[in-house]
Amino acid sequence: MRRILPLQTPLVLLGLLAIGGCAVIDTISEEIFDQRTPRERYVDAMTAAGLDGTALAADWLAAAEQALSTAPEVQAPHQEIGFLVPSEPTAIAYRIQARRGQEIHFTIELPDDSTTLVFLDAWELNDSGEGAGPRLVESADSLNRSLVLEPRRDGTYLLRAQPELLRGGRFTIAVRLNPTLAFPVSGRRESDVGSRFGASRDGGSRSHHGVDIFAPRGTPVVAASPGTVNRVGTNNLGGLIVWIRDDFGNRLYYAHLDSQSVTSGQRVEVGDTLGTVGNTGNARTTPPHLHFGVYRRGEGPVDPWWFIHQPRGSQPRLVADTTNLGEWVRVRAALAILRDAPTVRADSLLALDRHTTARVIAAVGEWYRVRLPDGTAGYLSARTMERAGTAIAAAEFTLADSVVSRPDRNGQRSVVLEGTRLGERIDVLGRFEGFLMVRTPGGVDGWLEGSDGLR
Repeated sequence: MRRILPLQTPLVLLGLLAIGGCAVIDTISEEIFDQRTPRERYVDAMTAAGLDGTALAADWLAAAEQALSTAPEVQAPHQEIGFLVPSEPTAIAYRIQARRGQEIHFTIELPDDSTTLVFLDAWELNDSGEGAGPRLVESADSLNRSLVLEPRRDGTYLLRAQPELLRGGRFTIAVRLNPTLAFPVSGRRESDVGSRFGASRDGGSRSHHGVDIFAPRGTPVVAASPGTVNRVGTNNLGGLIVWIRDDFGNRLYYAHLDSQSVTSGQRVEVGDTLGTVGNTGNARTTPPHLHFGVYRRGEGPVDPWWFIHQPRGSQPRLVADTTNLGEWVRVRAALAILRDAPTVRADSLLALDRHTTARVIAAVGEWYRVRLPDGTAGYLSARTMERAGTAIAAAEFTLADSVVSRPDRNGQRSVVLEGTRLGERIDVLGRFEGFLMVRTPGGVDGWLEGSDGLR
């Protein structure tokens, strides 16, 4: 087993900081033919520099994996404001349900820093069988702090953001879902959709292969996507029809038109008028409406609803105290529940006793996204927490001991920060699983194992 070395020398620090530059100065030709993601190139550069054996680098890699395995499921739109402590490697991940026809927008902003590399990646969860893991489907350029993913199928997707080593600061991160197509009838809304995909037709002999959008006769029908008019014509079912082959691999079908305003081969942009709403074809006995369909090569008709549906919902008003971002807080109530999403309806992960400490990563609504000292992440109600800046008690030690960097009984990943002296009194700031979070007379914050002498 390879030994993980502690990060000790300024030279190693300089080497880690230089890794970002290695990724940036790749030549254009290398970028064109290199199939690795920006994060993979960064990790390979770290290895080539001999820095992968440092404790800091190991923590950075471990944080990325842990973020994926503990990613909370969120509902779009979702936004968090937070602070990443540069000396504590971390990553932030989310799990979201998305439909084919939607776009996932994942962005991170670091308002005080325009140079830090941030790696944004997206995975599709693979449920095809036991042992099948997530499949990487999209990565943003390391200098681009926005990732857009158009799922090719309905499913669950993982999104992760991770800054380069030794970088962080205040951030805003957001997840949104948008339709990939514009609404195809001018001035109308989703409430005007009267029949959905798959509805029975002709006594059950066939099913509906689109959505019907009802509107007054003569209402403009518009291009939902940029593309080329593939066909303008007539058929028995659709009456006056227009087919568009858009720029994204879809064939869009407009039927029951009262009039047509385009010609085959014509280029159209979003919002261009293709014709007007009518009830031609087999819709003569129904009120005027547009039958709108989406077809994919090799698949045939697919449900258009998710291509035009704008998800409802709003971002909750931020009421949590943002002065605690990046700081240690502790449970001030008798008990606090760590949950896997920022809502009281979310699953409970842990019950935390009074004075249990956690690092605030971000705030959303009335919740804190936190990381416990052992790396466990989740959400705590901000009302149950207080800043761990003042002493809750004093400890007096009868034996010399060591203040260490983290509450780790094995001591493999912990560094001695300061020694204690016989009879010395130390302020206690909080607790975590048999350890005390303390502040020494010299102002050093760290951990001491056990609670002997605590008053």
